[in-house]
Amino acid sequence: MRVMAVDCGDARTGLAVSDSSATLVGDAWTIAEKDQNALAKAISAEAMARGVGIIVVGYPRNMDGTVGPRAVKSDGFAGLIRALCDIEVVLWDERLTTISAHRILSDSGKHGKKRKKAIDAVAASLILESYLRSCK
Repeated sequence: MRVMAVDCGDARTGLAVSDSSATLVGDAWTIAEKDQNALAKAISAEAMARGVGIIVVGYPRNMDGTVGPRAVKSDGFAGLIRALCDIEVVLWDERLTTISAHRILSDSGKHGKKRKKAIDAVAASLILESYLRSCK
């Protein structure tokens, strides 16, 4: 069963999908869509086409563990996806994934526009890796 991770953004959303054994990140990309309903439809369609069994939506809690406006937005977005497909949707703590993604891209020499295009996909990959590790 494949697992898909979603790193929600305002202008771009990162997606990552595991291999069929749900062991490794198999593919990662971004979708440039600001409309939440259109984005939820695109993600649902992609998940169904790829045989995804679980969609993991990044849940950006504050560093002290409290729920802020971004986490509330992610929770609402997860609800949109749930309403569109019969795939389990879970929220997953994603604190520091974007910072880690910036560090990874910086260390690999990606800067400027190249980094901006890749950051959300890398963050989604980190969310997916964290979720898959927890399942072992």
